[in-house]
Amino acid sequence: MAKTPLPPFICKYRGRLLAGVDEVGRGPLVGAVVTAAVILDPDWPIAGLADSKKLTEKRREALYDQILERATAWSLGRCEADEIDRLNIFQATLLAMKRAVAGLAIAPEYVLVDGNRCPGWHWPSEPVIKGDSRVEAISAASILAKVTRDREMKALHDRFPEYGFAGHKGYPAPAHLDALNKHGAIPEHRRSFRPVREAIEVVGLNAGKATEVAPFPVDLFENID
Repeated sequence: MAKTPLPPFICKYRGRLLAGVDEVGRGPLVGAVVTAAVILDPDWPIAGLADSKKLTEKRREALYDQILERATAWSLGRCEADEIDRLNIFQATLLAMKRAVAGLAIAPEYVLVDGNRCPGWHWPSEPVIKGDSRVEAISAASILAKVTRDREMKALHDRFPEYGFAGHKGYPAPAHLDALNKHGAIPEHRRSFRPVREAIEVVGLNAGKATEVAPFPVDLFENID
């Protein structure tokens, strides 16, 4: 049965300094979780903004350039793998969102966040379920975050081609899990995520590329989408 589409989102804020925030990279086993905050210029609209996952790579790249050129302000935030391991992926994502909004050159008057909750911060804000397909500023943020993280995965692939990062972008695809179980983990892997932790226990670390592993008693991999 087809899902009933959500109604158009109506924001109570009517000013010009509305920021949209989104994240990419909660589910992968490697690399940072990347966030973006974007304030769009209502006088310079961008056609075709949509959920980044529903766009082709070519279209995302084109929109990425337009967003950087036309947005009133934009900023990227992130939490690296070691921060994710220390904080857990949920808290790390919230922190990365705070960093993105704090990095805006122009302070927002209101912030819309994709999802069902906002970080604890001082900006007036509200969450928007499926906001990346309902709010243009969030769509723009999702595009910046995804293009940025995908590029980072391609760069990581150039360093470690045996893991196939350019294809699966660090998600737990069979090819990634096979490579983990064959080669072990690299420094950018999230050691608190169960497949990585188990690979380290069996295979170890990729020789000479990381330090001793600290134990992580909580399975942070389960129920991550």
